[in-house]
Order: sequence, then structure tokens, then C-alpha cells
Amino acid sequence: MKTMYFDCFAGVSGDMILGACIDSGIPIETLKQELQKLNLDGFEVTCNKVLKHNISGSHVVVSTKEQHHHRTLPVIDDIISNSSLSDYVKENASKIFHNLAEAEAKIHNKKKDKIHFHEVGALDAIVDIVGAIICFEYLKVEQIFVSKIHVGSGFVTCTHGKMPLPAPATMELLKDIPIYNTGIQKELTTPTGAAILKTMATSFGTMPDMEVKSIGYGCGTRDLEIPNMLRVLIGNCQDSLQSQYETDEITQIETNIDDMNPQIYEYLSEQLFALGVLDVRLTQTIMKKQRPAVLLSVLVDNSLKEKVIEKLFTETTTIGLRVQQIKRVKLVRESKQVSTQYGNISVKYSLLNGKIVQINPEYEDCKEAAKKNNVPLADVIDAAKSQASSD
Repeated sequence: MKTMYFDCFAGVSGDMILGACIDSGIPIETLKQELQKLNLDGFEVTCNKVLKHNISGSHVVVSTKEQHHHRTLPVIDDIISNSSLSDYVKENASKIFHNLAEAEAKIHNKKKDKIHFHEVGALDAIVDIVGAIICFEYLKVEQIFVSKIHVGSGFVTCTHGKMPLPAPATMELLKDIPIYNTGIQKELTTPTGAAILKTMATSFGTMPDMEVKSIGYGCGTRDLEIPNMLRVLIGNCQDSLQSQYETDEITQIETNIDDMNPQIYEYLSEQLFALGVLDVRLTQTIMKKQRPAVLLSVLVDNSLKEKVIEKLFTETTTIGLRVQQIKRVKLVRESKQVSTQYGNISVKYSLLNGKIVQINPEYEDCKEAAKKNNVPLADVIDAAKSQASSD
């Protein structure tokens, strides 16, 4: 099965995706010819070989004449639908922009059709997104896997002013995707890059077993303390089960406690969830000398492991922890908002072989709607499930 694997050790952006694809063997002239089907003037795509930490890669630059051009989702939909691009490119490019619009709409509390794209609505971003799908189609990719994504930290100045990194739209797009941060004070992952991979990826996490045929490096503009590059591996993957599930690796931390005030567990759980752990579990157990005890288990992203260990040693009576890496296999999940008589509710779809097997409305959205409308919580959940099933 033709497979692409994106190794996002320095994050991801639209131009880095284009650079990695061209570096892996896609002719830039082919990309340019296909982009002309957008029927848009005022842009030029160039590609140069550059070195990052003495590693050779391709740096793509999309030069445009327009400045501060803001477009709405319907305008971008019209540009894509009125082009002479293939149906594959039109469909997937449109999906990416709709995912971007949903993220922006949630951040700014607006309807997605009313969102004015700023940076991601500019001509260069349109070229990045459409160009990426052109590359995927050219390669006849059947599945795309993505590593954990490196995100930056600090602040960035944009049209809306100074914003934290990852940018709010980027962070919204990266929900349910494994990410990590090493403290680099730069924007490593952009909304455009996050939206492309969020929409097109089969799975996020570890690299599948594959026979690699070509490798490409797409370079970012900045020079960082690490190679500012996106690596793409292209080859064949024999494990068809990989496409049915999402997989990743997380840390499990456990300890047995038999001498702590049980009132502390509530506070401890609040502190752990505030750190960003995935789950906290308390299990009744019997220790040596038949002492009743609690098995405390915490599931956490690998990037938070040290913080959680420190928290457990300072907040509990334990003097030792068991720490191990575990692999998770998860159903592929998609999220969207549905409109109900009680308001908009976020719903998570779980899929197996492309078919929906579970529909789960977001509990906090349902709870808030139930309070606002003074109706039973179960009614809101049922309404959201019913609407999600009919959409």
C-alpha cells in the first residue's frame, strides 16, 4: 500500500510540506502547471536547495503581490470549485479549509461561514494547501501517517495581535493529536500545516512498518537550534491494519499507596488533570501483610512525564513509582459541531474501516446546554446523537 510518513521533528507548515514532497521527487514544473488550474494570478512558486545543520533539503517560497487579503470560506470554496483541478484535489482542499474555518469559528465565537481568514486566507496559504493535495494525488498516496508533532512556544504577532504559541487555531486543530514541546521559542507548527495533516492523515503516532523508496526534506525559513526541516518518507506498507486504527505511545505511571488520607485523592486528581494528563485511575487492592491500599494509575503524554512524576512525589506519600511506555490502538476519530434545538454541540465520531461505529457528544458542551435551556442532560445528549446520525 503506497504510504507517506511525515516526521515532524521540527513542526510542520504548508511550505515545508511542499518542499518535502518536491525533495522526494515530485517535479516542481508539474506542481506549477497544476496550480495554474486555480485560475488565480499574482503568485509565483520557486524552490531552492538549502542546508539546515548541513542536511540538504528543498525550500519552497510562494511569492505573491497581494497584501492583507482577507477571504471568507464561501469565497475560497468558489475559487476551488470554479477551478479546473481534479475532483480529488477540490474535495480535499475544501475539507482542509472547512476544518480551518471550524477551528477559527470556535476560537472567535462566530459561524464558520462568517469567519474572515487572514493569514490562512491569503494567496500563499491557498497555494500551500492546494499544492499539498496536488502532490498527494501525483504520488497516488493511499495512506498518510504522521509522527508526534513538535510545536513551538512563546508568542507570535498576527492580524489579531499578539497570540500565544501554538496559535489558538493551531491548538484547536491539534486536539486529539499527539504533540510535544521542547521549549523552542518559535512557531514551529502553523495552522496551515496542522490543517493539512489533520485532514489527510490516516493515523498519528509511531511510524508503521514500511519499505522506504524515497525520502524528502522540506525546509523552513528560520535557522533554529535543530534542523528546521520536515522529513517525509514514501514507500510501501504491508500492514493494512495500520489504516484502520490510530496508534501512539504514552507513559503509564503507577504506585501502590496504603498510608495516605483518602481525601487527598480528589485534590491530587484535579492537580494532575490541570497538568494535562490523559487519565487518573484509582483501584482498590491488597498489599503485603494484607493491607488495604489504592493502586494509583496515571496515563500521560510522554512530554509531561517528568512533571507528573514530580507532582506524585510531592503530593502523595509514595516513595517509588513504576513507569513504563505503552502503545495505544484507537479507533480513528473525527470531530464536528452539530446544531440542535439546544445550541451547537461538539460531537466525536469513532470510525472503523471508514464506517462510524460510535457517536459521542462532548459532555461539557451538553452539560452547558442543559443548564442554559433548563432541560435534562439526557435530552441534550440524545438530541446531539440524533442530529449527528442524520448529518
